[in-house]
Amino acid sequence: MNNKKTGKLGIIITIVILILLVLLTNVKRSQIYTLENIVSKLVSPVQQGITFLKNKINGNNTYFADLEKLQEENKKLKEENSKLEQTLREYEVVKTENETLKSYLSLAEKYNNYKTVPAYVINRDISNYSKTIVINVGKDDGIKENMPVIADDGLVGYVISVTNNTAKVQTIVDSSSSTSCLTSSTRDNMVCKGTIEETNTLKGTYIANGANVIEGDSIETSGMGGIYPKGIHIGKVKEIMNGKNKTDLTIKVEVSVDFEKLETVLVITK
Repeated sequence: MNNKKTGKLGIIITIVILILLVLLTNVKRSQIYTLENIVSKLVSPVQQGITFLKNKINGNNTYFADLEKLQEENKKLKEENSKLEQTLREYEVVKTENETLKSYLSLAEKYNNYKTVPAYVINRDISNYSKTIVINVGKDDGIKENMPVIADDGLVGYVISVTNNTAKVQTIVDSSSSTSCLTSSTRDNMVCKGTIEETNTLKGTYIANGANVIEGDSIETSGMGGIYPKGIHIGKVKEIMNGKNKTDLTIKVEVSVDFEKLETVLVITK
């Protein structure tokens, strides 16, 4: 009995659905759109209210306000960062200038028995065939040719040409340079010349018979030759090389000045 009732109910529902389908099929599309708009207007406020409550509960209601605030803070942070970078650059400039002044003072104190003019290197040509530097002082500063140039670590070279505001210096490691030297402990005389092969060593020649040159001994200017004053440090004996004859004794002298990094110098004017 129940099965018969269920079957009848199913048939009725099916008939109702078919009737609704037929009716909906015959309804104009514009009427459907109108119905959809009406339903949308009725449902939309409800949906917005539900979304607002949901965001309120989840803490998302201030998302856009917070986003604008973050964008403004980010802009301010970028501006502050730019100002800090500018300040840092200015600090580095001041720091460099301060270090340069300290170098000048240190040099002036070290060589206070000479009358000197401070300068810094503005150009360098430390290659195999030419080892010269250009400094930022010239005729207007009282600089003349053949004036010695020194650094904190020792002898640099001498002025070979001058303009009003610059001077070119031939370094002691230049292959055409010759410096009269002696060893600090044994006082043996020699002539130290620059070489083409290396930028930090000199070749010591014309060493007297019976000279007792010691490896590691300090080498300084002898005062002979008319350009360099006596007693300016040059470097140290790196290697002693004996030739076929005892008179062929030569040495390698490692210079103290790093010409590739040299920045501040003094020109001895008197």
